[in-house]
Amino acid sequence: MSNLDITGNRTASKYSRKELFLRVLWGFGKCLFRLTPRPCFGLRRAILRAFGAKVGANVNIYPSALIYYPWNLDIGDDSSIGEWALVYNLGKVTIGERSTISQRVHLCAGTHDYKNPAMPLIKPPIEIGDEVWVCADTFIGPSVTVADRAIVAAASVVVKDVSAGAIVGGNPAKYIKERSE
Repeated sequence: MSNLDITGNRTASKYSRKELFLRVLWGFGKCLFRLTPRPCFGLRRAILRAFGAKVGANVNIYPSALIYYPWNLDIGDDSSIGEWALVYNLGKVTIGERSTISQRVHLCAGTHDYKNPAMPLIKPPIEIGDEVWVCADTFIGPSVTVADRAIVAAASVVVKDVSAGAIVGGNPAKYIKERSE
């Protein structure tokens, strides 16, 4: 016999009226974003800014990247989000300057409180520091901080904070060594 309260979960209010309105608008904006030609990084920056994202100078975000909620994205100068990356930013996602989020990375700033039978939605943040490289096919979980100059190896699963200058990898990600100059 399960103790899950599925009805409670489905009837709970997960978003404010403003968020619901923005989600509908972004449904149209997202279509425009995805239709932009590959080299039109400036146009995609402008679209994201129009929907509330804080986007630094010279940021390159590819048209196949999926940004759930632009108003919960803050990305610093000279950073990039690669092709087919998934930024599931129910909570705030902050990416520092000169950082690279490679292709097919999944930044997951949303989960459920499994201790509560109704499993309510929670929206913890993700913070990616300056000069970080998150390699292809990596998963970064909710409430994780990847500190400045860290590298997360390809296909890693990161569910705990990564210290500055560390190189981590694997599932779950473990410390490998320090990043050299």
